[in-house]
Amino acid sequence: MSSTDNVISPAGLAALRAEYEQLLGVERPKIVEIVSWAAGNGDRSENGDYIYGRKKMREIDRRLGFLARRMKAARVIDPAAQQDRSRVYFGARVTIADEEDAQRTLTILGDDEADAAAGCIGWNSPLARALRGAAVGDVRSVTLPAGHKAWEVLEITYPG
Repeated sequence: MSSTDNVISPAGLAALRAEYEQLLGVERPKIVEIVSWAAGNGDRSENGDYIYGRKKMREIDRRLGFLARRMKAARVIDPAAQQDRSRVYFGARVTIADEEDAQRTLTILGDDEADAAAGCIGWNSPLARALRGAAVGDVRSVTLPAGHKAWEVLEITYPG
């Protein structure tokens, strides 16, 4: 698996699909209705509902296109099916410690699933790239905007 693959978990793909269906089936029809109503009111140049509606529709269409491309290029990998659970691969929940012994637990998922607040980092993030293939006890260094930092792998777990 290369770093350019758009890897995603089954739950991540389901979330993308749900957002796509919500936008296409609920949000876009509402905006189309508002724009149609506003267009029927006459002068469109100073019609706020029409102008805002068209702008909102373009944003939705742009997001729908993005989501469609991401879903088409997605390579679904189920972390629970990982054979080698002794090393860090896609879907691993990893506990790491830095030089000051500050510990962090994070899960390596697809770039579309990244959520730093929830402890999920993207597969192509600098830290995830550094941790790929690491085993418990390995020390990996990462170049971050704040400088160089080393992390030791303390624990690796997978779902299921």
